[in-house]
Amino acid sequence: MSQYMILCVDDERDVLDSVMDDLQGFSDHFELEAAESVTEARDVIEQMAAQGTQLALILCDHIMPGELGVDFLIELAKQPQTAGARKLLLTGQAGLEDTVSAINHASLHYYIAKPWQKTTLTSVVTDQLTSFMIEHEPNLLPWTSVLDTPRLVDAINKHKFEVGGE
Repeated sequence: MSQYMILCVDDERDVLDSVMDDLQGFSDHFELEAAESVTEARDVIEQMAAQGTQLALILCDHIMPGELGVDFLIELAKQPQTAGARKLLLTGQAGLEDTVSAINHASLHYYIAKPWQKTTLTSVVTDQLTSFMIEHEPNLLPWTSVLDTPRLVDAINKHKFEVGGE
């Protein structure tokens, strides 16, 4: 199985720890990484890429010291190695203009308001990772144990049909 990473970025350590705790169910199949700033997130992405680990999904707060989360997501959308990653804005402070900018320029895939419910967060992450895998992973079968099994099976069957299988 390829190496994929989920990266959580938030300047509030308590929030970051809570998100990481909520996502522990994905840790058997994905590298879970945390960063308290955009600078630290860039370093994590660079280090993981050097190890052959691809960014699959990023959950990013919006209001952080030094750089806004939306601006960072726009940056990631423009870089070939991170453009395909699913991008989630996790914030309670983004205004309409910031959210529209993220959608239009960062390929924002989902907006989650703080505070969140664990079941909502894990459901959204499952859905987004399933979409990522269908788009990027040729062997979907190993992912059926952790992601959206019916969607993955449909994608497997569609691929078989498209290549002349059964």
